Amino acid sequence: MAINKVGSKGIEDGSVAAVDFAPGTVTDVKLNATQNLSSKTITLPNTSVTNDMLAGSITNAKLTNSSITASGTSVALGASGTFNNSFVDWQSVVVSDGSTVTTMVSGRGYFVNNTSAVGIVKLPASASIGDFVVIKDYTGNFGTNNLTIQRNSHKIQGEANDSLIGTNRASVVLIYVDVTKGWLFTDEHNVADLQLNTFISATGGTVATSGDFKIHSFTGDGNFVVSQIGAGSSGGPSVVDYIVVAGGGGGAANGGGGAGGYREAHSTPVSGPYTASPLATPTGITLTTQTYPITVGGGGTFATRSGATSAGLSGGTPSVFSTITSAGGGRGGCGCFSGRNGGSGGGASHCKAVGSGNTPPVSPPQGQNGGPGTGGGGGGGGAGGAGSAGGSHPGGNGGAAGAGTTSHITGSPVARAGGGGGAGCAYGAPNPGGAGGSGGGGTGGTSQNPAPSVSSQSGTAGSANTGGGGGGAGYSANNPIDSNGGSGGSGIVIIRYKFQ
Repeated sequence: MAINKVGSKGIEDGSVAAVDFAPGTVTDVKLNATQNLSSKTITLPNTSVTNDMLAGSITNAKLTNSSITASGTSVALGASGTFNNSFVDWQSVVVSDGSTVTTMVSGRGYFVNNTSAVGIVKLPASASIGDFVVIKDYTGNFGTNNLTIQRNSHKIQGEANDSLIGTNRASVVLIYVDVTKGWLFTDEHNVADLQLNTFISATGGTVATSGDFKIHSFTGDGNFVVSQIGAGSSGGPSVVDYIVVAGGGGGAANGGGGAGGYREAHSTPVSGPYTASPLATPTGITLTTQTYPITVGGGGTFATRSGATSAGLSGGTPSVFSTITSAGGGRGGCGCFSGRNGGSGGGASHCKAVGSGNTPPVSPPQGQNGGPGTGGGGGGGGAGGAGSAGGSHPGGNGGAAGAGTTSHITGSPVARAGGGGGAGCAYGAPNPGGAGGSGGGGTGGTSQNPAPSVSSQSGTAGSANTGGGGGGAGYSANNPIDSNGGSGGSGIVIIRYKFQ
């Protein structure tokens, strides 16, 4: 190999090129152990750096930022952690119209504008621990137009009830925990005590539901046990509506028995927009957490036509709920005895006085007067019902009873407290008994006197748990077999309230 150029200190820089060496002729052992390249330029091949080249070579500690911080919560690189509600994906304002339901999504925040109508939002259908939603009163109107949070099959604060927020400028955060507690309020600003069950909770009787309302029906004595009342403006009402019907009076020979007293309360915010009877008052009963004994009145006993006496005959007994007492129905008139006073009055026997209804008096009236009998051995008067007074017929026919009254408090229309029909009283041609009043009143017995057919029919009983009066006993002077009046129907107590 020729040496092209040699300076005073050796070979000049750059005078020996790579092409001057045969491949493999200069080995690393021929070089000094230490090479000073500080002032030299090194060019590497144009090859991308792969993950395999870096594996394990750079530790987190060697990085400028070795952790991730979000909203004040720091998690080291390579570690695991939960940010909970640190990240909120705020949504556009929800404008309430009173009926549209906004189903919320975990991780999102909702500004709700209740200026024009109440608002309804619904929690997610499925939930896992740590899921969260945020709600804020956008215009400060939750106090005027409340916000309902529908639970969507999960519990809220451990209760199987929807939640209601009724304070202005409220802000809440709900986080899902487990099936026992469901969604819990973890941040509460400008709200009432959300730890409370904000609706009435009670037991007793036979319980049914109609939409957001519960109905407790007592067909016998019992207890209405209130464990929680409503929270007023931040929850459901603490007032209940009711129907209280007493037992109907027994049917006589020959006046019908009066219907049991009928009393009802209906207030739309308390128990919903159902159709109440014309006798309903708009004022319900305000509850406290206690046990309310319930008394359901029994129906009165009947009389036989034998001797046309009042032996064994009685009126119905009262029904009671809290401060509300409905009077038992008056018994029918018998022979020379007038109809008796009561919730509704008993029908008179021939030419005797009728029983007065609404005794003792209440407003609205709990019942009506009985009907008169006709003179000269005529038929008995029909008894009074909650809706109208009893009637009479000429001759020996029995008088038709006064009608009861109808309410939809249980979710469907039911008539109650009809009077008992008066009985026929035959001294010649057949004399039919009077019809029972709608709402459970019994029918009066029919009489027939001429030979060879000598008969008289018993009156029918008032229907159970309607307070219907018993029908009068048919009277036939030559009938050797006694007929009976009908017994009065038992009463009922029904309580209805908003539970969610």
